[in-house]
Amino acid sequence: MENKEKFYITTAIAYSSRKPHIGNTYEVIMTDALARFKRQIGCDVFFLTGTDEHGQKIEDIAKEAGVDPKTYVDGVAGEIRQIWDLMNTSYDKFIRTTDEEHVKTVQHMFEKFYKQGDIYKSEYEGWYCVPDESFFTETQVVDGKCPECGRPVVRTKEEAYFFRMSKYADQLMQYIEDHPEFIEPESRKKEMVNNFLKAGLQDLCVSRTSFKWGIPVTFDDKHVVYVWLDALANYITALGYDIDEQGELYQKYWPADVHIIGKDILRFHTIYWPIFLMALGLPLPKKVFGHPWFNFGSDKMSKSRGNVIYADELAARFGVDAVRYYCLSEMPYASDGSITYENIITRYNSDLANNLGNLVKRSLAMTEKYFGGVIPAPAGEEGPDAELKAAVKTAVAKSYELMNTYHVADAAEEIFSMLRRANKYIDETTPWVLANEGKTERLGTVLYNLLETIRVAAVLLNPFITKTSESIIEQLATDVTSYESVQSFGGLASGGKIGEIKTLFERIDEKKVLEEIEKENEAKRAAAAAKEKPADANVNEIGIEDFMNVELRAAKIIACEPVPKAKKLLKLRVDLGYEQRQVVSGIAKDYKPEDLIGKTVVLVANLKKATLCGIESEGMILASGGEKVRVVFLSEETPLGERIR
Repeated sequence: MENKEKFYITTAIAYSSRKPHIGNTYEVIMTDALARFKRQIGCDVFFLTGTDEHGQKIEDIAKEAGVDPKTYVDGVAGEIRQIWDLMNTSYDKFIRTTDEEHVKTVQHMFEKFYKQGDIYKSEYEGWYCVPDESFFTETQVVDGKCPECGRPVVRTKEEAYFFRMSKYADQLMQYIEDHPEFIEPESRKKEMVNNFLKAGLQDLCVSRTSFKWGIPVTFDDKHVVYVWLDALANYITALGYDIDEQGELYQKYWPADVHIIGKDILRFHTIYWPIFLMALGLPLPKKVFGHPWFNFGSDKMSKSRGNVIYADELAARFGVDAVRYYCLSEMPYASDGSITYENIITRYNSDLANNLGNLVKRSLAMTEKYFGGVIPAPAGEEGPDAELKAAVKTAVAKSYELMNTYHVADAAEEIFSMLRRANKYIDETTPWVLANEGKTERLGTVLYNLLETIRVAAVLLNPFITKTSESIIEQLATDVTSYESVQSFGGLASGGKIGEIKTLFERIDEKKVLEEIEKENEAKRAAAAAKEKPADANVNEIGIEDFMNVELRAAKIIACEPVPKAKKLLKLRVDLGYEQRQVVSGIAKDYKPEDLIGKTVVLVANLKKATLCGIESEGMILASGGEKVRVVFLSEETPLGERIR
C-alpha cells in the first residue's frame, strides 16, 4: 500500500494556564493515533502540537502566583510537554506562541490586514469571557454567563482594532457548501452555519489594551494582538510561513489535512481561521474535526466540581498504554464520552488483560510447551479456521476505513472483535486435547493461526498501544510488521523461535484499587481544606432578596441506604408532604441509615439537580460542615413541606 502523499495533522495548542486534565490530553492521544496510522500506510506525516501562551487569563494567574507571565508559561508549557511525552505521542514539532519566529509572523500578519483595509480601529464595548478569551454580544450572553463555558462574563470597554469579518462571510459560506467534508462531524457543521454564518457575522475585536501579556501591535504599542488571532496562526508559523516568504515545510505540507480540536473551539477554527486565511490569500485546511468531550460519569470535568482526572496520575496507576487505549476506545465519534475509575478498570480487565493479554500469553505458552517455542507450519484448513481468517480480514479492512474517517473508537472495537474471535477459536479447537490425542499437524495449524492473528493485531494496534504492540512483536520474534503484511493472512514465517514470554497486563483488583483511590482523594481534599480560610473569615454579605431565593422546606427521611463504592455518601428518600424526592448526601461518615430514618430535616428544595456517583440528587440536606458533620433536625411536629424562613 505504497503512498507517499503528505499528511499534515495538528492538535489545538494547549492553553498554558493550568496542567491539562485527561479530557485535554485525549486530543493529543487521538491525534497521535491518527498520525501513527497514516505513517503506517505510507504517508509523509507532519504532526504539530504545542502551547498557547498569551492572554489576560495567563497575565492574571501569573500575577496571583507572584511571577512574570513568561516565567509562568515556561513552567506550564514544560509540564504540558512532559505529559505529551509521557503519553508516547510522536509529534514532529512542539510550537510555543512565545517563540520569536511565531511572534514576528503574527505581527506581520496584523500589519498586512491593516494595510489592506481588513482591520480598522474603533472602540469595543460588550461582554468578555476571560477563561475562554471570547467576546459575546448582548443576545449571546445567558443570564450574565458565557454561553459556552457557563462562567460569568465581564463588561469590557476599551479601544480596539476590529477585523471586517462580514467582508468574507459569503466567500466562507460558499466554501463550506462546496466542501461538505470541511467541518466534521456533520452536526458541528450545521451548528456553525445556522448559529453564526446565517445569523450574520459581526466584526471581530482583534486587539486588546486592558492588559499587556500578548504580542504587541508594531504600529500601535498600546495594543496587543487578540489571543485567538495569535494562537490560530501557529498552524502556518510552525511551518516557517511569513508574509514575504514561505518556508520549505510550509510549501510541502500546507494546507493542513485536518485540524483535530475540541468541539468548544469550533467557531474559532471554522469561521475566524478560514477568514484570516482568505485575507492572506492562502488555501484553507481540508478538514476541521471537532471531537467530543470526556465527562466524569455524566458531569463535565472541571476543577470547580472536584472531578478532574489527570493523565500522568492514571498512567502511574494503570500504565501509559492502558490510558491511551481507554481514551481511544471510549470516546464516541460525535457524542461525549465518559470516564470513571470503575469504567477504566472494567475495560482494562476485559479488553487488555483478558481479550488481548491472556490470548497472547496462552498462545505463546502453548507454542513453547508443544513445539519447544518454534513457530509451527500450518497445514490444511478445517473447522473454524476459515471463520478466524475472515474475522482477521474484516478487522484489517474495517479498521482501515474507520481510521481514515476518524472513527477511532470504532476502529479499536473492530480489532478487539477479532481478538474475541481468536479466544473463541481456542475454545473451539481445544489445542490441549489435540496435543493429548497426538494430532500434531492439526495442533500446529491451530497455533500458527493464533500466532498470525496476534501478529496482525500487534500491527493494527500499534497506533493505539504502541509499547504493547512492540512487546508482542518482540515476543513473536518477527520482523514482519509492515501494514502491507496484514493485507493477507500468513505473513508470520514458520520455523522461527519465539522470544521470551511476558505478561502484557496484570489483572486489576477493582475493590482494592478503588479503595486506594478514595484514600488518596480524601487526603487531597483534607490538604485543600487545610489551606482554606476559616468559614467566618471574609464572609460575603448577601441581601434579604438573595436569602429568599433559597427555598428551605421541612422533609422527613423515609428511606436511607449507603451508596455502593462511596464511603461518604448516603442515598435518602425524603417526603415533602406534597411529593417525594431522592437526595444524595455526604454524611455517611457521621450517620448510619438507622440514625436518620423517620427524622425531619431541612431540605434545600430549589437546588439544581446533580448526579453523584451516577445517582441523581434532587436537593441538599442542611448540615454544618467541618471535621464532623451535624445534620439540622427539626421537631417532628413541623408540617412536611413547610417553608423555613
